[in-house]
Amino acid sequence: MTPPAIGPTGGQAEFLQPAASRPTYIAVVWAFLLVLGAFFLFAVASDLAADLRTGMPNDHLGTFRSLAGISWTEATGQVRGVTRYITLLEVTYAFHELVFAVLYLIIVAIPFRQGRLWAWWACWPVEIANVAYLLTFGAHDSTIFYRALIAALALPVLLLIAAPWFFRSK
Repeated sequence: MTPPAIGPTGGQAEFLQPAASRPTYIAVVWAFLLVLGAFFLFAVASDLAADLRTGMPNDHLGTFRSLAGISWTEATGQVRGVTRYITLLEVTYAFHELVFAVLYLIIVAIPFRQGRLWAWWACWPVEIANVAYLLTFGAHDSTIFYRALIAALALPVLLLIAAPWFFRSK
């Protein structure tokens, strides 16, 4: 008895088939892209935990001090309503990051691994968020700058390494 057809061409989905047609370097790129996605999830979890504890993610404290001219602790004592609003923004921002991270991981885990060209293209918009984070928060805090720089460089490098496989003649 043959298994039911589950793939777009009527056969089994490509990710269920042996990866013999996929070069090793693509598997390595894929693994690194998944690690990058796990980093995005870890960042969201860390931000939300800090938001619950102190109202501000630890990695945003330097940027806050740079822009506000006072520490977060001082601000929470002086302008409570403003800091509550900032905390609300931080929580909402973290949930937006969570949406990007989950969508990115789904795209990388399934259609990217299958070699779907649209999935390669769909990974690129995440770079907009990476660069925006680098140029906003990173511009005011060197620790954030270097962390954001890693993500902002890793994603395009990995995608460009994978490009020949995605654009090969099939």
